[in-house]
This record gives sequence, C-alpha cells and structure tokens, in this order.
Amino acid sequence: MALVKYNNNSISAVTSAAAIPSGAMTLIKTLTASSSGTLSFVHGSNGVVLDSTYPIYQFEFINMHPANDGAEFQVNFRDGGTAYDTVKTTTGFLAIHTENDGEAALNDRTASDQMAQNTGFVNLNLNLGNDNDQSLSGQLSLYNPASTVFVKHFMSTVQYSQNTDGSINYFCAGYGNTQSAIDGVQFKMNSGNIDSGKIKLYGIKDS
Repeated sequence: MALVKYNNNSISAVTSAAAIPSGAMTLIKTLTASSSGTLSFVHGSNGVVLDSTYPIYQFEFINMHPANDGAEFQVNFRDGGTAYDTVKTTTGFLAIHTENDGEAALNDRTASDQMAQNTGFVNLNLNLGNDNDQSLSGQLSLYNPASTVFVKHFMSTVQYSQNTDGSINYFCAGYGNTQSAIDGVQFKMNSGNIDSGKIKLYGIKDS
C-alpha cells in the first residue's frame, strides 16, 4: 500500500472547507432553569429548530434539581396545537442500588409509569431527591418528529439520586401515537418548580 505524504503545499491548495466533515451533533438551544415551572422547546421560537432539518433530536439533562423532595421529572409533546397533550403509549423500568446496600434490584414500573393511549405527562424518573447535592442527569432522544406518516418514537435514560439515598438508572421509552408533526417538547416536575439545571437540545445528522 502506497503512503501519501502531505506537505505545506497540500494544505495551502485547499480552497474550501466544505469537504471537511463537521460534528454529527449540532447544538440548537440551551435552556437554564431558575425556579422554573416549565422548560419548553418550541419550533420557530427563540432559535429552536424542531422540524425535518434533523432526523433525530437529543435533549441532554444536566443536574436537574427539584424544588420539592420526591419529585418526578416529566416530558410531554405537542402536535400542532398549543397544548402538550399528544396521545402516547410508554413503558419504563429502573435499576436501583441504595447507599445502605439495602436494595439492589431491577424493577419494571407497570403500576405507575406505563401509559396506554394517555395524553398526560410521562415520568422520566421516580422520587428525585432535593437535598443540596442531589440531582438528575441524562438524555432523551426523539426520532423523526416532523414525520406525517409514522408515530413518533422516543427513548430516555436518566441517572439520579433518589430521595431515600439511592442511585437509580431509569429507562423510559414509548411513542406519540400521532401522524401529525411534533413541534414542541416541554419538561417540568410533577410537583413544584425546577429549581436549577440545564437542558441542551441537539440535532443529529444523517449518517
């Protein structure tokens, strides 16, 4: 196999950077909570893009801290109207290990966190602690929200400090059962405000 040797003339001959690939993930918007009731990403508002530009949109949660102890961090979607009430079917499970080693288990969440054709907000965790050092971090991926053919799949995984001092990795997935485009995503706590934290929205390009 022949070796290719580059020199200064090779670099100086480049007339365009278009052929140099950029990163697969593009930061679209960062929202920072400060005693916030909701954090909403709405297409066309404040620089938010949530359309066919990207086939996958990823939300990154960084140290979401609730005002109330035992809160659930939640998400919902809107599909053309002004309300966040998309019909959804979801499932969830978690892995837990407590600080006192009293529980180490893998549990499904049949009773409280699986929805069947429900318009309510989806829990992305259970019982988040609000001690000064407790928070939630993780991500949610939303697939092809602009489609007017298919349902809208999403998957989330978060890691957080439980209010009774345990480490929980919580998994949630489902789909918005709508052929209308999703043009807004809203996050909130089920009780009290989001005291602090950041959510970053990225667009992921086609491979």
